[in-house]
Amino acid sequence: MDLARTEVAPRKSRKESATRIGLMALPVAFFAVFFAYPVAAIVARGLKIDGAWRFGRIGEVLAQSDIRHVLWFTTWQALASTALTLLIALPGAYVFARFDFRGKQVLRAVVTVPFVLPTVVVGTAFLALVGRGGLLDQLWGVRLDTTVWAILLAHVFFNYAVVVRTVGGLWSQLDPRQEEAARMLGASRFAAWRKVTLPALSPAVAAAALMVFLFTFTSFGVVQILGGPTFSTLEVEIYRQTSEIFDLATAAVLTIVQFVAVGAILAVHAWTVRRRETALRLVAPEVTVRRPRGAGQWALLGGVLVSILVLLVLPLGVLVQRSLDAPGGYGFAYYKALTSADSGIFLVAPIAAIGNSLEYALTATAIAVVIGGLAAAALTRRTGRLVRGFDVLLMLPLGVSAVTVGFGFLIALDEPPLDLRSSWILVPLAQALVGVPFVVRTMLPVLRAVDGRLREAAAVLGASPWRVWREVDLPMVRRALLIAAGFAFAVSLGEFGATVFIARPDNPTLPVAVARLLGRAGDLNYGQAMALSTILMVVCAVALLLLERIRTDRTGEF
Repeated sequence: MDLARTEVAPRKSRKESATRIGLMALPVAFFAVFFAYPVAAIVARGLKIDGAWRFGRIGEVLAQSDIRHVLWFTTWQALASTALTLLIALPGAYVFARFDFRGKQVLRAVVTVPFVLPTVVVGTAFLALVGRGGLLDQLWGVRLDTTVWAILLAHVFFNYAVVVRTVGGLWSQLDPRQEEAARMLGASRFAAWRKVTLPALSPAVAAAALMVFLFTFTSFGVVQILGGPTFSTLEVEIYRQTSEIFDLATAAVLTIVQFVAVGAILAVHAWTVRRRETALRLVAPEVTVRRPRGAGQWALLGGVLVSILVLLVLPLGVLVQRSLDAPGGYGFAYYKALTSADSGIFLVAPIAAIGNSLEYALTATAIAVVIGGLAAAALTRRTGRLVRGFDVLLMLPLGVSAVTVGFGFLIALDEPPLDLRSSWILVPLAQALVGVPFVVRTMLPVLRAVDGRLREAAAVLGASPWRVWREVDLPMVRRALLIAAGFAFAVSLGEFGATVFIARPDNPTLPVAVARLLGRAGDLNYGQAMALSTILMVVCAVALLLLERIRTDRTGEF
């Protein structure tokens, strides 16, 4: 009997390894062709001169004072944005984790809307709030459009949901009786929280902080719109060096710097996620959630609601207000102007960007769901360095310069059999790169929660791997699959960094159209940009509200 078991175990292990490699094959090929190859092409174009590598160029670029200022500002604003986001969002994470109140589901969707909005829309919303002629300028003469405060607040607006969902999701499953026991033993409320709850939350807080730092370190649309010529992050500088100065060598060096930094951040993030998964004993969220009790808890709930209203809802409300504030009085004049192509900015009417964006986003969603679903299934077997390295690879598009990827598409994918520069599929491919990580992070926890014995029983009964997936996994993860598709659609709809290079003038996307309208002087162009941003915001908000109706608190990491 023991001999039979020892023979079956290696056979089972080999079968699982073969299945994992088979699941990883298509995602690895997709990322190799449409991510690694374009990035490598743009780096090689910048650092390879007359067939020889010129690595000395790296030191020359980093020695420039203006580049050092960009590196300093990129790091400083990311640290400041992360600290400010944690300070403001952690009370919100507690409220969503511990309190039950009317309208909580809708409010959770409202909090998440800014995260899936395109950075161009976020920058536009804050421009309408704090920029020239904005609400603060009209009321008190305060204009923050060229200061770091506008950038920092926009980053808080964008990343508030990251902290609420990452930290709040774990907080809602921590057993409150442990903290209550510490208080019964004489500890004060703060001491019990500091010694019992905070150590348990630290992996989630660290993971959230790292993701916020990653998103703000690679910030593009927000800084480009609000920073003006004075403030520039690595991503904005890569775009400037590539599209305006045409200095590919400098852009390549900055891409390498950003790639190394992002790789280090993601490696640390993967470690914190493993700690969060293995270090705690959790309870069902229903056990920990209750109505607020006492004046202090009601005051905390009120304070969080006010902060959400001021920091998240107000900028979006001002965006809508500016889109309706036409020269002849409030109305839909700017929306009507979207139907005309007379501005000369586009070859088609700006309204055509809506249809283009929806078509591109739906195609990108289909690609992201297939690639991300296969990747998540492979990662369900979560042991080994190969799987951990594969997990980090899937997250790289969130941090590596989308500008580099977009420009790399133009340089690398211009020869048969991959001559795609004139093909419409190029835009959905770039958008799918950003959507895949969200599909993986949404589906992976649910797939790992499926009892492996069910798969084994189906396989013993003769089911093929495809039938096992269809009969066992799919019914259990169908809801997570819908949510993953919704997130992929929302982020694809708002992708800007890569699309700005590859979207054709006769087929602009919504974010590209907004950016081009903002780049032209005139109240009409500005008003149309506000109108398009409002339309994009409404589409994303509707998608998030639908997701909240079908999701559960334990569905995925987003």
